Amino acid sequence: MKKENYLKLQAQRLTTGQINRRRFIMSALATGVTLPTALSLAGRAEAMTPKSGGFFRMAAGYGSTTDNLDPSTSENGFSQNIIYARGNHLTEVSNTGELIGELAETMTPENAAKTWVFDLRQGVEFHNGKTMTSDDVIATFNYHRGEDSKSAAKGLLSAVTDIRKDGDNRVIFELETGNADFGFIVSDYHLMIMPSEGGEITDPNSGIGTGGYVLDAYEPGVRGKFTRNPNYWKEGKAHFDEYEILSILDVTARQNAVMNGDVHYADSIDPKTVALMQRVPTLDILEVTGTQHYTFPMRLNVEPFGNYDLRMALKFAIKRQELVDKILLGHGAAGNDVPVSSAMPFLNTELPVHEFDADKARFHYEKSGHSGPIQLSAADAAFAGAVDAAQLIAASAAEAGIEIEVVREPSDGYWSNVWNKKGWCACYWGGRPTQDWMYSAAYTADTEWNDTAWK
Repeated sequence: MKKENYLKLQAQRLTTGQINRRRFIMSALATGVTLPTALSLAGRAEAMTPKSGGFFRMAAGYGSTTDNLDPSTSENGFSQNIIYARGNHLTEVSNTGELIGELAETMTPENAAKTWVFDLRQGVEFHNGKTMTSDDVIATFNYHRGEDSKSAAKGLLSAVTDIRKDGDNRVIFELETGNADFGFIVSDYHLMIMPSEGGEITDPNSGIGTGGYVLDAYEPGVRGKFTRNPNYWKEGKAHFDEYEILSILDVTARQNAVMNGDVHYADSIDPKTVALMQRVPTLDILEVTGTQHYTFPMRLNVEPFGNYDLRMALKFAIKRQELVDKILLGHGAAGNDVPVSSAMPFLNTELPVHEFDADKARFHYEKSGHSGPIQLSAADAAFAGAVDAAQLIAASAAEAGIEIEVVREPSDGYWSNVWNKKGWCACYWGGRPTQDWMYSAAYTADTEWNDTAWK
């Protein structure tokens, strides 16, 4: 192939996203083109209008064979990606953190934010051809609010006293008290709008939504395969003709898959290998500041963690900065026992910080009256390096005379068999844009995801 034709082909691949800028420049240099010329060619190619189409495959570091398609019980990043591919919500948080309408064209708080009025987009269709109406919205929210509901979003909706419609395209929510954040809350990924019939959700496991991709194949905790929704209502979105998500829990296998080109994108990269992966010319490393946080929740309803002094002993027995330095290698910051980071507004910087203090840890431990080993469960399903982090916690606690037994759990089934069941374990949270949303999701008595059993 002539050099000119080769460069033209590579430029086309750059504009369609098949290769990135770095790989294009290296290809150009390999043909004998000078660096300034290669940069100029890359700039011209990137200025061309991108084209939709093609096939995109990603590897997720989450997933379990106990997963299902019911949005209410979605419990990990794999299921979350399945939801966003096939469904939409009343509102969404944009990539700039702004709350905008999605299936709701407008949202209006009234009566000191105790009443919220959502005007729906008209003409939106589910994948089965049914037109979305206010009946579907009401049935979806009542499905999560039901007395026997096991939805992770139930606690988020505990303040809702009534939902009614005003025609086919307007839904009105009444709350116990005013809540300026309610527009954010209805964007929670569990609250994907589902089709209904006779006021009831027809089948929460059907996989049918209004989203940009139609689910063609699904294997719990293994893969989901989609094709683009030809009737998608959102312009400029859902660019690919086909999309596939694979659950690859082993971090090394996941990283090898993206380095070898078997997948186009992989999440949850091990911080220990980020620097090495940056050297791969075909890869771009994306790192953003967000609300995700790693935790080790203790369940108050599982002994001995109902003991205040025991919990305080463990708080003072952890070298938090060591975890950041050795597990995250600086790709993060030490938390302070609250699910609120500097990425969120209104962070309380005056809270007392629980730094490692062997004397205070020993004092509270002796006051607790506990003796013997304390089990800490972990698996890298929680986050890359979770088992190593648990070992570091055990080592620092030993300096205060506290014996911690690290239990290495299987990654598959971790979220069903360990988290929210065993007394102390490794965990991660995707975080929420506002404090009210975060606390409502994880720390209200009636939410299924209250992983500390806090009342």
